[in-house]
Parts: sequence; structure tokens; C-alpha cells
Amino acid sequence: MQKKILNINGLPRTLIVNTEATLASVLREQLLLTGCKVGCNQGQCGTCSIIMDGRVVRSCVVKMKRVPDQAVITTIEGLATPDNLHPLQVAWMAYGCAQCGFCSPGFILSAKVLLDENPNPTREEIREWFQKNRNACRCTGYQPLVDAVMAAAKVVRGEMRKEDLLFKPVGNKIYGTTYHRPSALQKVTGTWDYGADVNLQMPKGTLRLALVQAEVSHANIKGIDTSAAEKMPGVYKVITHKDVKGKNRITGLITFPSNKGDGWDRPILNDEKVFQFGDAIAIVAADTEEHAKAAAAAVKVDLEVLPAYMSGWAAMAPDAIEIHPGTPNIYYEQGVKKGEEVKPYMESSEYVTAEAETYCSRQPHLPLEPDTGCAYIDEEGRLTIHSKSIALHLHHAMIAPGLGIEPEKLRLVANPTGATFGYKFSPTNEALLGVACMACDGKPVALDFNMYQQITYTGKRSPALVKCKLAADKTGKLVAMETAWWLDHGPYSEFGDLNTVRQGQFTGAGYNIPNIRGKGQTVCTNHAWGSAFRAYGSPKAFLSSEIAIDVLAEKLGMDPFDLRYKNIYRPGATTPTGQVPEVFCLEEMMDILKPLYEEAKIRCKELSTPEKKRGVGLAVGMYGCGLDGPDGSVCWVELNKDGTVSVGDSWQDHGQGADLATLTHAHETLRQMGITPEQIKLVMNDTAFTPASGPSGGSRQNVMTGNAIRVGCEMLVNAMRKADGTFRTYDEMIAENIPVHYEGKWAASMCTDCSPETCQGNPFCAYVYELFMPEVEVDMKTGKATVVDFTTVIDCGTITNKQTTDGQVYGGLAQGIGLALTEDFDDLKKHTSLVGCGLPFIKDIPDNMKIIYVQTPREHGPYGASGIGEGPLTSPHPAILNAIYNACGARVLSVPALPEKILAAMPKK
Repeated sequence: MQKKILNINGLPRTLIVNTEATLASVLREQLLLTGCKVGCNQGQCGTCSIIMDGRVVRSCVVKMKRVPDQAVITTIEGLATPDNLHPLQVAWMAYGCAQCGFCSPGFILSAKVLLDENPNPTREEIREWFQKNRNACRCTGYQPLVDAVMAAAKVVRGEMRKEDLLFKPVGNKIYGTTYHRPSALQKVTGTWDYGADVNLQMPKGTLRLALVQAEVSHANIKGIDTSAAEKMPGVYKVITHKDVKGKNRITGLITFPSNKGDGWDRPILNDEKVFQFGDAIAIVAADTEEHAKAAAAAVKVDLEVLPAYMSGWAAMAPDAIEIHPGTPNIYYEQGVKKGEEVKPYMESSEYVTAEAETYCSRQPHLPLEPDTGCAYIDEEGRLTIHSKSIALHLHHAMIAPGLGIEPEKLRLVANPTGATFGYKFSPTNEALLGVACMACDGKPVALDFNMYQQITYTGKRSPALVKCKLAADKTGKLVAMETAWWLDHGPYSEFGDLNTVRQGQFTGAGYNIPNIRGKGQTVCTNHAWGSAFRAYGSPKAFLSSEIAIDVLAEKLGMDPFDLRYKNIYRPGATTPTGQVPEVFCLEEMMDILKPLYEEAKIRCKELSTPEKKRGVGLAVGMYGCGLDGPDGSVCWVELNKDGTVSVGDSWQDHGQGADLATLTHAHETLRQMGITPEQIKLVMNDTAFTPASGPSGGSRQNVMTGNAIRVGCEMLVNAMRKADGTFRTYDEMIAENIPVHYEGKWAASMCTDCSPETCQGNPFCAYVYELFMPEVEVDMKTGKATVVDFTTVIDCGTITNKQTTDGQVYGGLAQGIGLALTEDFDDLKKHTSLVGCGLPFIKDIPDNMKIIYVQTPREHGPYGASGIGEGPLTSPHPAILNAIYNACGARVLSVPALPEKILAAMPKK
């Protein structure tokens, strides 16, 4: 131990520190300066960045023995005050940079040092700075961050006032504007408490948890010896499956009758078998995390290692054993049957055919905040679990039977969340926390994953092999499509059937293809379990059909743009499920893109050199906004005594802006009464208080919960309206015995599920449509591809908030670039860190992404809106692969398109 005197946020502080402790841990755990976030804990992401002696420092890798005495340290808490923000903080709010907000303090402090050194930086200098200092962001696509620094620099130079950065409502209207998020102020000041922050602030006596996890991918469990661990210092209890009161299973809520599994295949604590690397076998509860981890390492697990089937190919082999005895490894099949049989078209010389067999990878989500949560017994005796859940009521139903608890005795709360991108559509730590709290006599418990656990023990995008064969007449009119696919969904079946359905719904989507036949299979493997990921299912589908379109265009001697233009949805067209599109917007969108595409072709030709060749690619993408069939939502609205209005919903926010969207939909309805945004109070994401609004996935919330909010607010407005057109006060409502609380409900009653045999149905009431046009440069010597420009045209209906929508598009495109070129989770030794998994940094993403909006109002959307979040990740990756082919003739059919793949696919000289 050592005494150090440090100047922290302007004041001298005397600290007694462990010299081997990191600066981040001292700031967070000893001083509770939790604005310093710890993501990777490896110096790779920059969320922990602080300023020390005028330099940007990644505090998670700086040990206290390297911190000089009298060092001057600034954390986000010391940069400014909430009522007198630094220009960078205001700019971060104004430009929508704080989406999930987890990386914001680190970025802002990093940018502060940059502007201190260079108050007039160029955009490229800003990008170089963030690249050098390893400031990573998974949400924004980086471009808004550069915009914010440029704007803040103007304030620093005295060219504008910081007050002018933020949008100010005109005429009491915020719908469709760049109004900032209600949570933005807390995010940019470091006071938005994420799960690990909440855990640090838990009361004395909270037990800290550590997991005993499998280090193999498939095995029979012969025995678990906890005796040595139980005797170790600080241990309260070692918990195994024997301590679980319920069924010890997380139910997948199987709703497909033809699914050969029962949905009870995922243990909370593995009892009989290990199904994947990282499976939780036991939990140690101790007085400190260090004691818990030490004891966890002492638990001995006797395993009979079995063959591990780490891909769909392996699990489908004739000699493969059943991973779940009694359930075949191929446990669900989905058919597609639209129009006539396709074989005559495929075999006739009157038609031209083309096919693509593609493999879409096990893309990792890579949020910068690792999974985290806590559990305790609340004041009403309910087991209360805080987590990053984006599906509170769904998770409630999935874990209650396994825990062995009555539903009314279980409460779930969503913490402020440092992004999920869909992995938290599945429960991860919720049941573990619940089991631990119950087994430890109701004592509060807390569990923080590290980044290694986050990457190896949470769900991933399910990889898939998709074959798509197209047939067109000699003029290029599509007449038929034949598809076949399998989906590697890992060992647990939850939502695997639905993911397989998505391939049938979106392979070939965007084009009028009258005759389709296809068959898909869901395969159980021993790799990471499949969970939702932005654009759920569709990236696998579009990878195949959008490359097949390009291959067909070449065989027809047509430009890829022209073939697409000829076949896009127009009146009379139907989707692969036989549904009539709710709008026909693609022709207008392509007309807008056409001149830009022609310019890009010329530009790429002019900028190509023998060493570095450029190409332009295209793809069409679309996504349905909702859960299939008659999806719906609920909210409540209440007039308060002081004249304000409270709105309650479970629109779980993982960075997409649920707080702002709730506020915006409510305000647009209530503003006719003179209600301002400041008079609307949000009550969100706690099953003790908020209704079942459904999960935050599938771009459903803006449509479903947006409509429910509109309906609830309309009910209140109508109740308050007097005959003369004025509105009652709270006191008048009470005096006239008129209710002040209303429940808004809305359901997509016009929708139907898709058939497992034919995939025909009307699954979604609204879609988001998007065109992708990346420009790519390929290094002919190394094979490395770089996206140098990206233009996208998107129609998501009327825009609810421009700033939020921009952020979703930029972020989705960046993830699409990662999917196309770098990101993967396959090798359990290599793909275990952010860098190892291929997380894109700022220099991997172009700074000139251009978004063009077409706003076609949706009949069933609130104020004409559709969803947005999934659209940008539907098919940017096939567009990038098509651009690679256009540049150098390398037809790559799997992602990520690593340099060695591109080199191998280049035409032989």
C-alpha cells in the first residue's frame, strides 16, 4: 500500500492505494467517480479515458505505481457542472452523440485535450486523434462525434455561443426535429448510472458473485466438487443446480408447433451437460469479487468431454450425436411456397439463371459495456432483478418457472444500458442473479462480467449458409427464385425457429418475384447460442439474394442498378410472404440514387490505380417493424395534480432513444393542450410500475408503443376537452369525477403469422426500406478492402426525431462495414477481445456517409412513422462485397471479407 496525494478535479486528495491497482479502479471504487467507465479493461476501447497532467490516459491499464505524486487528474465530473457545461458536452447533446452514452465521458475528455492543443482541428485531425487514443464507439458510426468536436471548436474559438448549439423548439413542436434526449445531460456529465455503477453503490453486505464456467464446448458433467471453495475466505455460499428451487431451465417459449424441441433446453446452472463454452456450472457468492473469483477457481468439475460440433456442417453430419438427447440436431424446418413451381423456369432455355451460395458469420455484438446486474428483495418482498434486459416482461415469463417463483413475486428493472444491439433480447444473467439471491437467503447480490465473459458467454448473430438461385427472362424481369438454407443457432433453441423464418421472409425481398420455392433448417450446434442482433435474420438472407442479383445482372449484360430498378416493388407486387407492401417507395428512392450512382462509377474509375482499385456496389434492404402477426403494445398516461402528465411504458432503451421517442409521441399528442416537453414526466422500464409494452427489438417499438402512447394521450386529451374546446384542469377533472389515468393500447390486428409450410402471410404492418451504395478501395497487393464513401437512401416513414434517426443510420452502417470486412466470433482463442473480434475504430469507417431520406407516411404508424433501427444493417454488407467485385473482380461469398479471402478470389492472371 502507498499514500499518494493527487489533484483530482481541482482539489488535493490524499489516498491510500494498492500500487498494483489500476487508476480506473481507484477512481471508481475508492472515490466513486463512476463517470470513468470500464469497458474492455484492456486499454482497447477508451471508455475509461481521463486527463492526467494534460494527457489522455486510458486509466484501466495504468497502475497506481505509474501515477506520479501530485498528478493533476480530471474526470468527467470535474470538467464542468450540469448548469454550466463545457462546449463539448453541449455539442455531444446537440449532435446525438450520447446514444447509449457509455463511451461519451471518455470521448469528451479525449476531445478536451485535443482542443486544448489545437482549437482549430480539421476533421481528419480529429479522426487521427481518436484513432491514436483508441476511443471506440459502437453506436454512432463516429461521424456525429466529429461533427460535435468541430462545432465545439467554434465555441472554443469564440465564433459562436454554446447555447446556440442545442435545438430550441419553435411553436411548441419537437416532432421531426433535432430535440435532444432527456437522458443526454446525465450521459455527458457521467451521472447516468450503468449497471456496474449501480453495483458499486449497493449497500454494505451485498454479496459479490463469480461464475464457474465451462472451458470446453460439449461434455457430460460427472460431478461438481465445491468443498475446497466453500472453505475459502469470504465465501458465503457456492451455488449449484441443486440449489435452484424451480425447473432450472430458461424456457424458449416455443410457439411453432412443428418445432421438434420443447424450449426447455437451456439450463440456468448446467446440471447434466455442458452445451457450449462458458456455460455456467456454479456461482460463488462472497464478500468481495476477488474472494468470489478465487473460490470459483477452486471448484472442481468432473467432465466427460464429448465431440464438439462447432458449425452447422459438423452438427448435420450423419455420425453427429444429438446435442440434446431426444431432439434431433435439425429441429425446425421452414418452407417457402409462393406462386407456381420454379423448376420449369430454372430448366428452361428461355430464362437466364444465376445463383449465389453465401455464408454469413457469427457476428458478435461488441457493446462496450459488459453484461452486469444485481438482485435483491424489495420492500414488498419481491425478488427484484436489475439488468440490461431489453425485454422485461418477456424475460419475466422465460425465467420465473426456472427460478421456482410465483410471477407476482418477481420484479425486473432495466438499468441504464451501455448498448446491447439485440443480445439482451435473450436473458443472460437475469436467472443467475435470481438464483443467487434466493439461494443466499435473500441477501443482495451483484455480478459484473468482464469483456472476455461478455464476448464468450452471450448470444451472437446466428450464422447461416444460404443458397439463392434466380431466374429472369431475357429482358431481366425476375420470374422465379429457389432457396435453401441452414441456420446455426447454437445449443439453445429460443427464437431459433423465428430466426429461420426470417430467411424466408427476406431472401429476395424488395423485388417482385412471383414464384418462389425454398426450404430452411434450424441446426443445434455447440458454438455460441444464437440471439437477436440488429436486422435479425435479414443480413443472412440479403447477403445471398443481393449478390445473386449482381451475378444475374452480369449474365444478362445489364448494369446491376438497372436490373434492380426493373424489379423493385411497384403496385401489383408482393413480398416473398405474399404480402402487399404498405407503401411503394423504392422507385422514388432509386430515382434519387441514380445520378449519384453514375457519378460514383465515374469517380471510382478515375481514382483507381493499378495498386489500389476502387469500385461501387449496390444493395436493396428492407425490414418489418414488429413481431410477426398481431403484435401490440400498452402504455399508461396520467394527469398529475400540478398539471404535468406522466407517461409510463416499458420501452426498454439500449441506446436507440426510447426516452426521447416516448416524450416525442406523447408531446405531439398533448401539445394541443399547451403541454410543453418539460411538463411530461417519463416512468419507464420497471415491471412494478410499467406495463408490458413488449421487447425493444425488431424496430417494433416506434410503431407499436408509439401508437399506444398516441392512443393513451388521445384518451386523456378527449377526457379533458370541454364543450367550448378548452381543457379541464386536474381539479376540474376530480370535481367532475372524470378519471385522470388512462391505458393506451394498440395492436396490429391487420397482420397474420407466416405459415411454417409456405411462409405466406402478412407479418408486418410497416416496413423500413433502404438502398445502400458504398464505394470501396482494394489494395491489390494485400487484399485489404476499405470503405471510402457510403451513400444510403432510406424511407422509414415520417421521421420522429431527425437526430436519433441519423444516429441509428450511421451506427447501423458502421456495423455493416464491420460485418462485411472484419467482425467475427468463431475462434475461441482469437476472437475473445474487442480488437480480436474486429471492432471497427474511427479510421475503419468513412467520414462522408451521406443519408438521404424519403418520407412516405405509413397508414398504421404513429403520425406516419415506421421503425428505423434494423434497416441500416439489413444489407450494407452485400453492397460492400458487390463493390469489391466491381473494383477488382474478386467475388467473395462469405463475411467477413478478410484480405486473404479477397486475394484468393481475385481473377488469376
